[in-house]
Amino acid sequence: MGGGGGEKNSKAMMVVASLAESIKEISGLPECNNVCKRMYGNLVRRVKLLSPLFEELKDSDDESLLTDEQVAAFECLKVALDSAKTLLNYVNQGSKLYQALQRNDTRDKFQQITEKIEEALCGISYNKLEISEEVQEQIELVHAQFKRAKTPTEFADLQLDLDMEVAQKEKDPDPPALKRLSEKLHLRTINDLKKESAELHELVITSGGEPGDYFETITSLLRKMKDCVLTENPEVDSNEGEKMPIKHRSPVIPDDFRCPISLELMKDPVIVSTGQTYERSCIQKWLDAGHKTCPKTQQTLLHTALTPNYVLKSLIALWCESNGVELPKKQGSCRAKKSGSNHSDCDRTAINALLDKLANGDMEQQRAAAGELRLLAKRNADNRVCIAEAGAIPLLVELLSSSDPRTQEHAVTALLNLSINESNKGTIVNAGAIPDIVDVLKSGSMEARENAAATLFSLSVLDENKVAIGAAGAIPVLIKLLCEGTPRGKKDAATAIFNLSIYQGNKARAIKAGIIAPLMRFLKDAGGGMVDEALAIMAILASHHEGRIAIGQAEPIPILVEVIRTGSPRNRENAAAVLWSLCTGDLMQLKLAKELGAEEALHELSENGTDRAKRKAGSILELLQRMEGDQNVQSS
Repeated sequence: MGGGGGEKNSKAMMVVASLAESIKEISGLPECNNVCKRMYGNLVRRVKLLSPLFEELKDSDDESLLTDEQVAAFECLKVALDSAKTLLNYVNQGSKLYQALQRNDTRDKFQQITEKIEEALCGISYNKLEISEEVQEQIELVHAQFKRAKTPTEFADLQLDLDMEVAQKEKDPDPPALKRLSEKLHLRTINDLKKESAELHELVITSGGEPGDYFETITSLLRKMKDCVLTENPEVDSNEGEKMPIKHRSPVIPDDFRCPISLELMKDPVIVSTGQTYERSCIQKWLDAGHKTCPKTQQTLLHTALTPNYVLKSLIALWCESNGVELPKKQGSCRAKKSGSNHSDCDRTAINALLDKLANGDMEQQRAAAGELRLLAKRNADNRVCIAEAGAIPLLVELLSSSDPRTQEHAVTALLNLSINESNKGTIVNAGAIPDIVDVLKSGSMEARENAAATLFSLSVLDENKVAIGAAGAIPVLIKLLCEGTPRGKKDAATAIFNLSIYQGNKARAIKAGIIAPLMRFLKDAGGGMVDEALAIMAILASHHEGRIAIGQAEPIPILVEVIRTGSPRNRENAAAVLWSLCTGDLMQLKLAKELGAEEALHELSENGTDRAKRKAGSILELLQRMEGDQNVQSS
């Protein structure tokens, strides 16, 4: 046999071995326990039945029987099975409620994969292969199953559709509907709900705002289902997996309910920028001490805003109720106050004296009083409550318009510190602060502008404020600070822009205000310390039609491919998300990515990246394979 034939057969057997390995991996996937269970199980079962063919071919001594047509069919099958593996892994992880809301899209994807596999099987001439009669019969049977499955025979779960609709739309859904959902989604116990909560937060954190439209719906459904679980299943899972009445044992606090700092049951759980959850007062003490890292992961915090973990707080309340534990009272510090003591860390008399100076004093007295309130509000949570209750917020908002730069600086920073308290955010907005904070951002001192940006970020944690802040003209001035601020100012502006851009209307405002040019400059200047922020913002803007166009015009493909090749895990993930948005529906961008060597980097990312990075990389690789297939068809 000539060298060319040997090379061909060597390639053929590599394809066969690769197919055998893919089938083995799919066959070994864990059982699925969500609404996709039936589709998932059917696909795994059918793929598993292909194993004897490729195991027998792999062991065959006669390689010459594999023609070019057979090898081409095998390669198509390999592409289809890789897509199947990506889909199966995707549907069997993450939030079950998110999968339920996405079920129609997922059903379509299963259908497309089934059609791809069947099409590839059509190209294999089984009677020309050196395989046993038994294996040939089995493969023909499997092929027939895939052919039948091309025509959808699985009826939609109408009861599930109805129950989901009732649970979403009705304030107090019918208990039987919630019970059916609980059973169908395998969310039957407190531990199931705790895991679902963790999966949901992981999804939001790792997706750059992608499931934002579903987040409110899912958290609402979780809150409704906790009542159902409590009613139907008042017992709690023990370590042995048995059910025991609460009164027969002392409850062990689940690790996820303990603050990683104090190790106590959390009263007011909040999420930091790394996605870790802490007791608010404990992490605030850590931050107030000047730390810039996440205590648990040691990662540098992109920002110091604290986002309430409402779902976990709700689950902790449910656990306390289920276990007969008294609900923890929200405290201002890690250490509870002594019972019977009405001592408070804040001195109300002193605070009232400061407010009197704010309202009636001269400029110097106002400046000094605002500065003192700024420091008091920074010191601890009790002070933030006391200062707000004393009526300081409207007076501080008035001082945002002060002609004295230092007074203005103290006022905006005091409001920033007060806004750490969730209830204070609403009071600040209701006092009409947003337009004045935007004015400080436009014309204040650099420190005042930086703290104004940080205040807008803090206020924008509440979704309704995102709209008001964007409408007040904040985004163009935040972009200005992003371009000309100090390193700290740039980061404050970037985190504010990122958070505001979760709201779709603000994406358009940011694009119109010219944000893409500075983001590209940051990406090209790796030593400037803004690559992380630039990619995070770009990933969220790329989901907007105008954003995709503006990013594409900035010619970002070379730098995106380089980041995918050499960047940090989170940056590679965001770069892949941007690349996927650009390449979807734009053949020129896809071709350019291929020319720049994206394929190799994406293969590596699909194996070693974060979960979201793997999904994005897999989707781009599918686009590249489809493009190659179309080009092969055209050339032939």
